[in-house]
Amino acid sequence: MTWAGRGMYFVCRCVGGSVLIDIRNLTKVFDGAGQQVVALDNVSLTVKKGEIFGIIGLSGAGKSTLVRCINMLEQPTAGQVFVDGREITALKQRELRLARQKIGMIFQHFNLLSSRTVSENVLFPLEIAGAVDDGARQRVTDLLELVGLTDKADVFPDQLSGGQKQRVGIARALANDPKVLLSDEATSALDPQTTRSILKLLRDINSQLNLTILLITHDMQVIKEVCDRVAVIDAARIVEIGDVLRIFSGPRSPAARSLIKTVVSREIPPGLFDFSRKKQGQAAAKLIRVSFIGAAAGEPVISSMIKKFDVDANILYGNVDRIKDTPFGNLTLEIIGEPGSLTAALDYLGCRGLEVEVLPHA
Repeated sequence: MTWAGRGMYFVCRCVGGSVLIDIRNLTKVFDGAGQQVVALDNVSLTVKKGEIFGIIGLSGAGKSTLVRCINMLEQPTAGQVFVDGREITALKQRELRLARQKIGMIFQHFNLLSSRTVSENVLFPLEIAGAVDDGARQRVTDLLELVGLTDKADVFPDQLSGGQKQRVGIARALANDPKVLLSDEATSALDPQTTRSILKLLRDINSQLNLTILLITHDMQVIKEVCDRVAVIDAARIVEIGDVLRIFSGPRSPAARSLIKTVVSREIPPGLFDFSRKKQGQAAAKLIRVSFIGAAAGEPVISSMIKKFDVDANILYGNVDRIKDTPFGNLTLEIIGEPGSLTAALDYLGCRGLEVEVLPHA
């Protein structure tokens, strides 16, 4: 089915298909001031067609270098990058220029041409590709409609807000009908409300065009709202990779746990251990953290456990949030009862699809 009857195609989104980006043992070393700086250290990952894949890390972790190696704005020291089955790292300069036309990129600071109107900025990649005709101009019109800027076609960038400039940047990145869209900190210069609107636009583009998006960010809130999978990069290495829900519910690396704390609190506030009935010499007790995902977040699992196994529950801390469209929550509690009942209660929670972590008592 065509969109607006003008040749842009909306297709059903399909995550989990074939691999679009395949990064193998990628290393990048910079030489400077008499010493070598390792920006990427043997990085490997794959991105599937149709997914939004996030790469997150603190400043200096190597994430921007990684995305610049994918489109060969940076030449890797070692390793290979394949995009749609083609090894980008092996292409000659002319072949690389053609391949880059199918790798769209949006930047933190927009990089618009101030002397060109909005429509002329979007047309610019098509001019470089030598593809300016009536069809190209119609595509610019379609793209401006897609990003919600039809009424801004003839204005100049200095007349736009930050969010509008980024929408122009997104439309420009889509001009050559790319196979993948690379986003390098595209929302970090925007206020929270504008960031949400840009993330919604990226979700819509991903869904409507089935376009693969590789998103670089230092903000876990961005990962939480839009990504299907995420890789955590720390000190030039990938330290954790997986489904976003899995990473949020059970981060395994110190870097992932630290980043998640910025948006989802999993730690017990100081002083709450004072309410522990364990300290009052009562029956055996276990301190646990339970993660709820999806439908389980709305089920009375804890009350059922209390009734079924004759245990008490001392709730210490909890929160409920959403990851994309999926409810997600953590509950920290102390369960108290006979040892056999405690073991059975923990097994019950695990069998209900909840992730249960036994914590040490303070």
